[in-house]
Amino acid sequence: MNEAATIIKNAIVHSRYNAAKMVNKQLLGLYYGVGKYVSDNSRSGTWGTNAIKNISDDLQKMLPGLRGFSEGAIKKMRLFYEEWSSVFSNRSLAMNDLLVIPQNGDTIDLSLLVKHLDGFYAPEFSLERFHGVGFTHHYTIMAKEKSLNGRLFYIAQCAENFWTVETLKSNLRGELYSRLGTMPNNFLQTLPDSEQARRAIRVFKDEYLLEFINLEDEKDPDDRDERMLEQSIIANIKRFILSFGTKFCFIGSQYRVVFEEEEYFIDLLFFHRELRCLVAVELKKDKFRPAHLGQLFFYLKALDEFVKQDDEAPSIGILLCKEANRKTVEFAVRDYTKPMGVATYRTKNEMPENLQKALPDFEDMLELMDTSSDSNESEGNE
Repeated sequence: MNEAATIIKNAIVHSRYNAAKMVNKQLLGLYYGVGKYVSDNSRSGTWGTNAIKNISDDLQKMLPGLRGFSEGAIKKMRLFYEEWSSVFSNRSLAMNDLLVIPQNGDTIDLSLLVKHLDGFYAPEFSLERFHGVGFTHHYTIMAKEKSLNGRLFYIAQCAENFWTVETLKSNLRGELYSRLGTMPNNFLQTLPDSEQARRAIRVFKDEYLLEFINLEDEKDPDDRDERMLEQSIIANIKRFILSFGTKFCFIGSQYRVVFEEEEYFIDLLFFHRELRCLVAVELKKDKFRPAHLGQLFFYLKALDEFVKQDDEAPSIGILLCKEANRKTVEFAVRDYTKPMGVATYRTKNEMPENLQKALPDFEDMLELMDTSSDSNESEGNE
C-alpha cells in the first residue's frame, strides 16, 4: 500500500502547488505594482520621511487584520520591482511595453514582464516557474544572489523541486549555482555521449556543505572514520540528497557486489533520474590520494558489468573527501577510462561560527522538509 500512498501524496502535492501557483501569480503582480508605485514616489522625494511606515499603519486601519503589508514588507515589494525593472532597462526594452501602471488599484499581469526572460536561462526557465515561486522565495533569492542567471536558476529549482525557504537558504549558503559544474572530473573523455557528459558536469559541484553532520559529537577523534561519516549521512539521507541534488534516488549503503567469490562494498549507491545512470559515492575522511581512484574504478567496472541495465548510461563515480588539490585530481583522473570526479565536503563543526548560528534547528529542518508543499500555499501572504 506504500506505493498507492505515494501516488496519492504526489497528486496532493501537485494539486496544492498548482493552486498556490495561481495565488502566487496574482500576489506577485500586486506586489510588483505596489513596489513600482512606492519606488516612483519614495525615491523621487515626493513622499516625506516615514511615509512607508505611515502607509502601512493606515492600511491596518482601513483593513483591520491585513497581513503582509508591514513597513518592511512594502520595502521588499519596492526592491522586488526595482531589481526586476532594472533588468529590462539594461536590455533597452521600453518599460511602457512591459507594464501598464495601475491607477485604480488593479493588479498587474506579470506575463509581459517575464516573457523576455527565456533568453537568459533557456531552457530551464519559464513564466510558469516564475509564477510557481512565492514572494518569500523571490525575496530570499534577490537578497543572497546578485547575478541574473543565478536568480533564474534558483527560481527554477524552487519551482521544480518544491524547495522550502530553509532549503533554499541552505543551497544559497552552499553557493549551489556558482559551484555546479566546477568539480574536477574526466566525464568528457570517458562518457561516449558528449551531451550526457556535459549534463553530468552540470550536476555535480566541487564542494558540499553537509551541515547536518557534526563530527565534534564524537569523543574519540580516531572514531571519525568513513563509517561514522557514512552512518551520519544515512541517518540524514533526505538532507544529503537535497545537498547533492533532488534528482538522486538512494539505492543503498555498503552496496554489495561480488566478483570471483569476493565481496566488495560501495559506500553509497544512487541512481540519477536525468542522467539515467548509477552513481557510486565513496567517502574518505582525509585528503585525496590518487590511490583512492583505483578502488572507485574497480567499483564502476563491477557496476557496469553486473548491475547496470542495458538502457542505462555508464555508471559514474564520485569520491567525496576532506580536501583535495584540484590540479592533482585533474592529473590523476585523466588516464582512467571510467567517468569519475572528486569533490570535498565540510561538516557543521567546520563552518564559521556565524554561519553555524544561521543554520536551522535539526528537528525544525525535518519538519520543514516534510511540509514543503504547505509553504508554497502560505508564504505569499507573509
